[in-house]
Amino acid sequence: MAGNKKLDAYHRKRDFAKTGEPRGRSRARKRDPHFVIQHHLATADHYDFRLEIAGVLVSWAVPKGPSLNPKEHRLAVRTEDHPMDYETFEGKIGEGQYGGGTVQVWDRGTFRNTSHDRKGEPVEAGDALENGHLSFWLDGVKLRGGFSLIRTRQSDKSWLLIKKADETADARRKPTSTQAESVLTGRSLDEIAAAEQ
Repeated sequence: MAGNKKLDAYHRKRDFAKTGEPRGRSRARKRDPHFVIQHHLATADHYDFRLEIAGVLVSWAVPKGPSLNPKEHRLAVRTEDHPMDYETFEGKIGEGQYGGGTVQVWDRGTFRNTSHDRKGEPVEAGDALENGHLSFWLDGVKLRGGFSLIRTRQSDKSWLLIKKADETADARRKPTSTQAESVLTGRSLDEIAAAEQ
């Protein structure tokens, strides 16, 4: 099946007989690509930031979560691509499994690729990802506005998630603390963990 190689790393890291995570496959939409941000309380508390590109959810772990302050550059560590089915995964990954812990769908919606080259010409999302500078506009439940993901020189896996200085920027608003509930179920991380025991 086309695109399955993109999910090889995802499949290798999981025992689907022991985890409720979706096995999934790649699939591409013609319009309105999706994004999801999942709050993931595993070995370390972090947010998984995922953008639909070429039929999979390209993923980064963001330890401090997204910020609406353009002056705050958040570390984003590139992880393996995830299947599209993962955008609605909420629950508990068993202890001893890769990523073991509680997963909450913190925000989701669609995004628009706004990447361009130095001449101002549009660049496809996959090419922008390959080039290490991806710009996009999020239309989510909690987050709206322009953001960039920029690869650092330190490592292929080391990126920065940066809010653009547009009309949606707000240095005072802290959605990761003030809007902690799931956009799917309204549950907190503790409620999701308790329901899965």
